[in-house]
Amino acid sequence: MLRKSNYWKHVNPTGAIGDLVSVFREAGAGRWRNSLIAGALTFGVFSIMATQSWKIERKLPDVTYINSWPADRTEAETRAYIARNQKEKEDLQARQAAVDAEAQRLWMVVGKATGVDVDKMKAQADIDKAKDKAKQDAETRKALEQVNIER
Repeated sequence: MLRKSNYWKHVNPTGAIGDLVSVFREAGAGRWRNSLIAGALTFGVFSIMATQSWKIERKLPDVTYINSWPADRTEAETRAYIARNQKEKEDLQARQAAVDAEAQRLWMVVGKATGVDVDKMKAQADIDKAKDKAKQDAETRKALEQVNIER
């Protein structure tokens, strides 16, 4: 069983009220006007929040459906679409690889001109790329095995 606390026995609000009265008296001639303005503003803000908070209906989101392909397309059209997208993807990758090779060549020229051992840096970068590719290949194989197991 819980015992009653004697804490509240020692609390006396008269000291706090007395302090409030003394501060209010020392506030000067505009204390009533400032108090009324502060009270009116507080009441106004809270009344606006109270009336607006539960009257506003939640707006439902607008959903837009986008069809990427016609519903009546044939299997041949689907396969042609996939082949075309794959070719575009491979072309983009080839162009990006050419740009990357040119950038690497230019940085190597700058590195050699400034006395940096670019051959050592290139060898380390090639090792890192090979590790990343091996890691990606392993993750892909694992994911494919998971898919095959679930079937």
